[in-house]
Amino acid sequence: MRRDAARNQELILRTAHEVFSELGTEVGMEVVAGRAGVGVGTVYRHFPNKELLLDHLVGTMYENLVAAAQGALARGDGTGLEEFLRLLSRSLIDHLGYSDRFIRGLGPGVGEQLDSLFEQLLAQAKKHRMINDSTTKGDLQILIWGVRGVVAVSGSVAPDAWERFLDIHLAGLRVSPFPSAHSGPDAGQIREMLDARDKN
Repeated sequence: MRRDAARNQELILRTAHEVFSELGTEVGMEVVAGRAGVGVGTVYRHFPNKELLLDHLVGTMYENLVAAAQGALARGDGTGLEEFLRLLSRSLIDHLGYSDRFIRGLGPGVGEQLDSLFEQLLAQAKKHRMINDSTTKGDLQILIWGVRGVVAVSGSVAPDAWERFLDIHLAGLRVSPFPSAHSGPDAGQIREMLDARDKN
């Protein structure tokens, strides 16, 4: 790729992230082109349709989170899970306009790798007694959904409210024994929830 073409592609990706995060994914490619200061034809030469552009953005998001999860796991002392949950929450907020695509995943490959790292972080945290043994991956997934819900309600009025929400729930997960008589959702139930939401 020529140097000027590479610069244009980077500009388009950076601008698309800003536009989709701010306005959602319903906006057209012409909005991205206009804000980037390039012709819409230039955008389409790099990304023939909006789906490919969004897939590229979500793929980059996945890659960054995989690297973050690997770094958190490498700490080896059980604190990596909390670190990663904060990084994941921040990433979902920074990509709020298209984070649903991340949650749905890209299918086999990177998604499975991140899922495996998440499970390893949870196991490591339990091993080092940083989180109670009854905590499940489903519990943590619902917690992340809760963070997104707080952001949706608080918006720019209280932009840091999600951090307190996360602090409160993480503190509760450190308590042993877990004070709930109810079991968390399993992987099948999580998938069913996502499928039901997509149909609405």
